[in-house]
Amino acid sequence: MIKNAVSSLMVRILHLPRAPAPTYRPLLLPLPPPRLRVAASASSPLAAMSTAAQQAVADQKRAVRSDVRRALKALSPDQRASEDLAIQSNIMNSSWFKASKRLCAYISCAQLREVDTTKILAEVLSPNSEHDGQAKDIYVPRVEDKNRNMRMFKITTMDDLIKNSMNILEPSPLDASGNAREEVLSASSPVDLLLLPGQAFDRTGRRLGRGGGYYDTFLMRYQELAKEKGWSQPLLVALSYSVQILEEGIIPVNSTDVPIDALVTSSGIIPISPAALERVQRS
Repeated sequence: MIKNAVSSLMVRILHLPRAPAPTYRPLLLPLPPPRLRVAASASSPLAAMSTAAQQAVADQKRAVRSDVRRALKALSPDQRASEDLAIQSNIMNSSWFKASKRLCAYISCAQLREVDTTKILAEVLSPNSEHDGQAKDIYVPRVEDKNRNMRMFKITTMDDLIKNSMNILEPSPLDASGNAREEVLSASSPVDLLLLPGQAFDRTGRRLGRGGGYYDTFLMRYQELAKEKGWSQPLLVALSYSVQILEEGIIPVNSTDVPIDALVTSSGIIPISPAALERVQRS
């Protein structure tokens, strides 16, 4: 009898339905809160990520960068020029750009296939340039070292820029008279707008840089400064070619990645955060 019962039990076990095989999913971490984006504390789950998880995110970022670099390289010069013109026009015609008093903007580098900013810079720096009666101060980046230290200095002319070791134009810390240039982190007034480069973006606000961490580090510092001073947070706007905008969920992020407020493409402006939606609706 016992033998028959055991045999019957074995038959039932062998015929139990098998659990489905696990499906691989990319390791994607949640975005930081949309306003104020600060680093996770040491006790948070993000800060406690395992080395393996961090490596997985880093590997995925490298893969995405590689794919986007190929797509950018495949863009024809005519298409790039067309998108460059449209993107800059969309920015300069926007109400939030016209209303800005102080802004940070990057100096575009053709070798890095960044969206061109020369027309924006020329417009702001023009001696007779006033947008709806509003003159602007502009700060541009200077990389200080290989430890993610980047500063933003005020310039008044393109002659304030010099080429660094990679032939990228940057401001010199001293002006022609030997005086220290005004740095945005020590300025007495806040900036309204930051125009950002990047390697890839999506419509939820994720931004993938080139891997150095310079912009994310600077943005976190500035957001902390604005919080301490009681200033409104600046609008973070990225400039993007069409091939740089990816589907949601492809770009992996971690606790030090700062999300953007809006994307500007050749087709128009994509507002993401509540602050961007509010400002775009005024246009």
